[in-house]
Amino acid sequence: MTQQRVLVTGGSGFLAGHCILQLLRHGYLVRTTVRSVRRERAVRAVLAEAGAVHDEALSFAEADLTSDAGWAEAVAGCDFVLHVASPVRPGPVADEDDLIVPAREGAVRVLRAARDAGVRRVVLTSAFHAVGWGHPRTGRTFTEQDWTVLDGPGVDAYGRSKTLAERAAWDFIATGGGATELVTMLPVAVVGPVLGEAISGPNHIIKRVLDGALRGFPDQWIPFVDVRDVAAAHVAAMTSPDAAGERFLLAGDPPISLAQVGAVLREHLGDAARHVPRHRIPSGLLRFAAVFSPGLRPALADLGYARQASGEKARRVLGWRARGAEEAIVAAAESLVAKSLVKP
Repeated sequence: MTQQRVLVTGGSGFLAGHCILQLLRHGYLVRTTVRSVRRERAVRAVLAEAGAVHDEALSFAEADLTSDAGWAEAVAGCDFVLHVASPVRPGPVADEDDLIVPAREGAVRVLRAARDAGVRRVVLTSAFHAVGWGHPRTGRTFTEQDWTVLDGPGVDAYGRSKTLAERAAWDFIATGGGATELVTMLPVAVVGPVLGEAISGPNHIIKRVLDGALRGFPDQWIPFVDVRDVAAAHVAAMTSPDAAGERFLLAGDPPISLAQVGAVLREHLGDAARHVPRHRIPSGLLRFAAVFSPGLRPALADLGYARQASGEKARRVLGWRARGAEEAIVAAAESLVAKSLVKP
């Protein structure tokens, strides 16, 4: 039987790297995109350090989300595509189009190339940010039926980019996708073992708490999921008969507060957690400080708000199981310490 080939976009990224590792372990041929082929040696080294085997099954293609060049070659001969690459910059940005344009146009560009190459299914990495933001604060539990309200409270450029990119992807499939199927994955905050020395996304939160860069804990609540489980869900969604045309929220444990993150790190990291703060920052103080520091303002909408997300559909359809948030946080922290990526 001929081995199936999978294209993973953005091979130097955190989640993409974990997807590549799992695909290789499952016996797939893997091709991954990088913006410059000069990155190939470095990416191979990072994956080898993380335990990549069957190195001959991994190949590279040069392609960028902002250009058509290289995508036809990247998808040629592929059975599946995991479109993981997208700009990740939560919080204020100088120009929102720096995030929105490559995310939205890149998603359509990859889907068009996949359709033209006869790819069976594309699994696109969206985010909980495309589901749970901009809504009134209630005790509701968000599901795949929900979409972020683009002009609602607390929606930043990253949230808009993920929402617009996913909507553009579904629109393309509906009007011009041909026989290519689409599945979208919507993970909550992804943390876990660092690959190489690059710190991505919510792993920065763990680093800031460990370093003591966060001097105290605001009343913020975050739902965490382990990157290894998110990668496993992507791999399962490639071939699950019932996954085509579906969105999947990837959420396990309920949200935990930043203060609880600190407590977990102190419990499990010993002396490595000596810089972790112990006090909390009153929300009233943060609101006052935001009057003079505009960079604080986007976070105000989330103070004291623990967004609930259901991963029931992924468990039911994909047979997905997630590690607990505490295990994911500890795995992230231990890798940061082992790689000397936090303040000694």
